[in-house]
Amino acid sequence: MQSLFEQIQAGKLWDFHGGVHPPSRKQQTNGKPIARLPIPARLYIPLRQHIGIAGQLLVKVGDYVLKGQPLTAADNAMTVPIHAPTSGEVINIGPHSSAHPSALPEVTLTLAPDGKDEWRPRHPLNFATADNIELVNRIHDNGIAGMGGAGFPTHLKIGSSKPIDYLIINAVECEPYITADDLLIQEAATTIVKGIDILCRLLQPKAVLIAIEDDKPISIAAMSAACNQRDNYWVKAIPAKYPSGGEKQLIQILTGMEVPSGRRPLDIGVVMQNVGTTYAIAKAVLDDHPLISRIVTVTGETLAQPQNVLALLGTPVDDLLSFCGFNRQANQRAIMGGPMMGFTLPRLDIPVIKTTNCIIAPTTSELPAAEQEMECIRCSACADACPASLLPQQLYWYSKAKDAEKLKEYNLFDCIECGACAYVCPSEIPLVQYYRVAKAELKEQQQEAIKAEQAKARFEARNARLEREKLERQQRNEQLAAARAKQQSASGKASVVADALARIKAKSAQKQTDPTQQDKDEIIAQRELKKQQARQYQQAKKAQAENTETSHVNASGSATEADPKKAAIAAAVARAKAKKQQDAATSADTTDAAAEADPKKAAIAAAVARAKAKKQQDSAALADTKDAAAETDPKKAAIAAAVARAKAKKQQDSAALADTKDAAAEADPRKAAIAAAVARAKAKKQQDAAKADATDNPQNTDMAISENTTASQTPDSTTEAPADADPRKAAIAAAVARAKAKKQADKQS
Repeated sequence: MQSLFEQIQAGKLWDFHGGVHPPSRKQQTNGKPIARLPIPARLYIPLRQHIGIAGQLLVKVGDYVLKGQPLTAADNAMTVPIHAPTSGEVINIGPHSSAHPSALPEVTLTLAPDGKDEWRPRHPLNFATADNIELVNRIHDNGIAGMGGAGFPTHLKIGSSKPIDYLIINAVECEPYITADDLLIQEAATTIVKGIDILCRLLQPKAVLIAIEDDKPISIAAMSAACNQRDNYWVKAIPAKYPSGGEKQLIQILTGMEVPSGRRPLDIGVVMQNVGTTYAIAKAVLDDHPLISRIVTVTGETLAQPQNVLALLGTPVDDLLSFCGFNRQANQRAIMGGPMMGFTLPRLDIPVIKTTNCIIAPTTSELPAAEQEMECIRCSACADACPASLLPQQLYWYSKAKDAEKLKEYNLFDCIECGACAYVCPSEIPLVQYYRVAKAELKEQQQEAIKAEQAKARFEARNARLEREKLERQQRNEQLAAARAKQQSASGKASVVADALARIKAKSAQKQTDPTQQDKDEIIAQRELKKQQARQYQQAKKAQAENTETSHVNASGSATEADPKKAAIAAAVARAKAKKQQDAATSADTTDAAAEADPKKAAIAAAVARAKAKKQQDSAALADTKDAAAETDPKKAAIAAAVARAKAKKQQDSAALADTKDAAAEADPRKAAIAAAVARAKAKKQQDAAKADATDNPQNTDMAISENTTASQTPDSTTEAPADADPRKAAIAAAVARAKAKKQADKQS
């Protein structure tokens, strides 16, 4: 049995499931040479023209650039730099409509060519003497990306270290209208073969398979002639069938192997490169020529001269159509790409990029617009035509229902968006559009899930780190505590003192660094200062009171010699003042003790002490004033003495009455209690009546004073109250005595 290699060498071909045979319509352009488009007035160069991310911008608005000068730098494996297609000035960097079915704006550099087309310095490379790393870097630095599909970065495909069995050069232009690769092979087959030589140097494949459809005899002959001197370079003419140019479909045709779902051709030992990409690799290595232009098929019945055009990247579609004699019609459409996989452009200033291979400007009869979508009739024609052996009908339903799990189960991402299912659908359902939307949503969900997983991983790593640091701190503290205990047991009391001093120093250092602690210390210091000031003030008041008392004693010394009774009164007053001052001092000590416990209560106690001292001072001043008045007015002094004797007599009578009640209480305790209550009531009643009489009838007051004066002259009056015991009551008693004396005088007259 022949091996796979022997079968391939013998020219055997395989087939893939499904596929369609639309009219080719290639005759409009495949017989004309490639035309060169003049430099347009403006070039709109998107910063991202491939699968991946945009590079880092190297220029700014106002910079002058040369042809081939890098405009971006690659800072990521999925980044490919872009270059200036010609010399000129950068006039804008901002959003511009993109070459995408949505035409959403993306960052674009606008270049104003100067017409000189002046090159930057170039350094060709001899690939026979250069090493593989240098070759891969040269290809990457010149911005080479796939030119026949989605634009996958070329350096990632050719930089693999996996063993490669077959290198496939894809020159199959199976989609209608497109002839760009056909004309490239016819005019530059030798350069393409040099590009294949460079790839063989890097990949070391067992064989090179160059696939061309059998309806391109000129290209087959040209490539066969160019490969005549190479061993294991086999040109394969395959049947014309759409989409035989798909990567997985072409691998199956040439080798009979199928790429598993979700895997890459590299996983089965196959690398595929587009013929246009191979040509760009040869130009980059041999001439240091970056990817700044490409061949574009410009066709359609609205054009006077449909042909293949070599256009600079960034050229607006409108310039290409105008160059080919565009005759706009009503409801005119312009399609970028082929009629099967291309998309309608919403505007004509969208630029040519690295993956643009065709621009179609058809008439309404040439490519009629899609009719109104109808309900699926479940004819299964889409499943029969699908080259990826999928179930387009189920994918359509799940796409409309946005059922992500079912879409994954039915391998939505294996769809190559060839459009064969929509081409055969009798209900005019745009199946590819549904699949594209569903893919975009699934990719977004996957990206969100990846971000969530990354965030979760970061969170768990943070928690683990915090827990680890906590355990380390605990272990460190335990070790320090053990060392400290061991040190204390070894050094005894000295270590305890040292530790106490260390804590004090640490606390003082903390106070110096902690503003809050400093504020607390300042408040405590101010409170202590206020307490000290209060104590000093009380001591001063006490000394002043003692001086005043001494002066009273000295002043009354002379009176004492003349009147022993006044001396006794003065002594009693002195004792009362001394007791009052002693009570005040005791209160101050209590206040100080409370102040030490509570600073706020200390402040209140100090204020109360100051108020009491002020009141004592005022009372002493009033007593001094009255004493002085008594010395200057003998009449008032006599009245005061009479009032004092009356009060003493009243107290004596009360004492006698109490003795009587006590005797009665011994005989009958209940009656004694009743009598005492009656006595208190009567005394209260007499007191109230006396106050009312003194207020309403001043004469009665004078009579009372007279009676008191008379009573005070009796021998029974042995006790006199001091005049300064209660100055207000003494004044009232004097007024009552004068009123009674005047009333008696009136009666006698």
